[in-house]
Amino acid sequence: TTLNAKYIHAAFGLRYLMANLGSLRDRACLVEFDINQRPLDIAEVLLARDPKIIGFGVYIWNVGPTTEVIAAIRRIRPDITIILGGPEVSYETEGQAIVELADHVITGEADLKFAEVCGVLLERRAPSRPDESSVQLAGAVPGAPLPKIIPAELPDFSRIVLPYDLYTADDMAHRIIYIEASRGCPFSCEFCLSSLDIPVRQVPLPALLDHMQRLIDAGVKQFKFVDRTFNLNVATSRAILEFFLARYQPGHFFHFEMIPDRLPAELRECIARFPAGSLQFEVGIQTFNEQVGAAIKRRQNYQRLEDNFHFLRRETGVHIHADLIVGLPGETVERFGAGFDRLIALGPQEIQVGILKRLRGTPIIRHDAEMEMVYNPHPPYEILRNKLIDFATMQRLRRLARYWDLTGNSGNFVETVPLIWLGTPPFQAFLRWSDWLHARVKRTDSIALMRLMELLFEFLTRELRHDPRRVAESLWRDYKRGGRHDKPGFMKDFLTSEAALLPASSPKTSLPKRQARHLV
Repeated sequence: TTLNAKYIHAAFGLRYLMANLGSLRDRACLVEFDINQRPLDIAEVLLARDPKIIGFGVYIWNVGPTTEVIAAIRRIRPDITIILGGPEVSYETEGQAIVELADHVITGEADLKFAEVCGVLLERRAPSRPDESSVQLAGAVPGAPLPKIIPAELPDFSRIVLPYDLYTADDMAHRIIYIEASRGCPFSCEFCLSSLDIPVRQVPLPALLDHMQRLIDAGVKQFKFVDRTFNLNVATSRAILEFFLARYQPGHFFHFEMIPDRLPAELRECIARFPAGSLQFEVGIQTFNEQVGAAIKRRQNYQRLEDNFHFLRRETGVHIHADLIVGLPGETVERFGAGFDRLIALGPQEIQVGILKRLRGTPIIRHDAEMEMVYNPHPPYEILRNKLIDFATMQRLRRLARYWDLTGNSGNFVETVPLIWLGTPPFQAFLRWSDWLHARVKRTDSIALMRLMELLFEFLTRELRHDPRRVAESLWRDYKRGGRHDKPGFMKDFLTSEAALLPASSPKTSLPKRQARHLV
């Protein structure tokens, strides 16, 4: 079981565990929740199954409510064995409240190890059966209690049962279908847990494609690949892309995480043949500052990166989701802003402004003393301040990230948002809008679309002195682009009949409406 961030997120890891339980699979069930459900209600559902063992997938987004669920189960049914796994409990286990509550923690990739542990535990509970061979956990002393912390060896993909048959018809209709063609990452970026998984292991391609065919035959339209570096092995990447291209049907959508500076000719040629809007590439840039990149061991060729962006924007219909991180050691506000401006100029359809997180186990902590890095002690462990950015400024940037999501990424203001920085550097201009907006509403969430439109109109016309008629016409075309036709009252006096009839087409210089936003 696990608590997903949202209902639409299917727990990929749990399906791997279930698929690899072997002879125990018929005795097990997979139960998913989300973090918006009450912990006591979750405990009630789990206890109603009368389990002997419960395995919890623990992540940065669910560790708090999961701790509450386990604490309740511990009080009601202390006889149930609690096993934890997942990235949040695979490192720095000492002192974690949730680890204290558990019987066992499997660290690392538990695809095969979970079944081993459950087999040992269930045999020790059962009466002795001399006709059956004893289950033995690798490395454990026969008959001795299992240790609390159980490291899992990196599993060989040739031994792993792929989990795609466990996606149900309901999953396919309402949830994200996650896929992986590889695990691990060859890079050593200090803020990322994938940097700890140096060996990159490939899923056997024939078996993977066989499962993909079954998903397509079952009606799956959207596929999200979770590989950290999908285009690392070009031959494999191209084989998968060609597979989907040959079977493409209207409505198909494929999401991949790509290395931004690795797009050789053989991949370019294949990518260019996909219909517009069918591919989404998530490209992690994180910083454009070479000194900062070197300090956190993130290697990338910025010239090739920019060339690849130009190719994707000019010659393909790929939707680009690009990431930048606020708060990296050594990066000032001005340096971050310069990177933001540089990325805006490259024209990705979506920019995620993320706040640096200090994930458990990551080597980013080596900068703590020198750069005075201070993180929130509670999940998601975001940076609060450092030597170059004080807390008040970090809060301004946190708000900028949120307001950028509401306006720049939402798809509601694709023509109007560029007016914020018309004739000025985008970062400073958007920071000014962010500061002004927060002064007016004192919040970063639950702002109704109509209210946000009205505030944006006020800012552009009163603060920036843009022509009210031009702003109103731009907002009106954005509004109609979303399929709405009820003319907002605050702009009626500024709209001519001709403006009302203009088509709501997306200008090439704007940030078009994001596609399949729930996949991001």
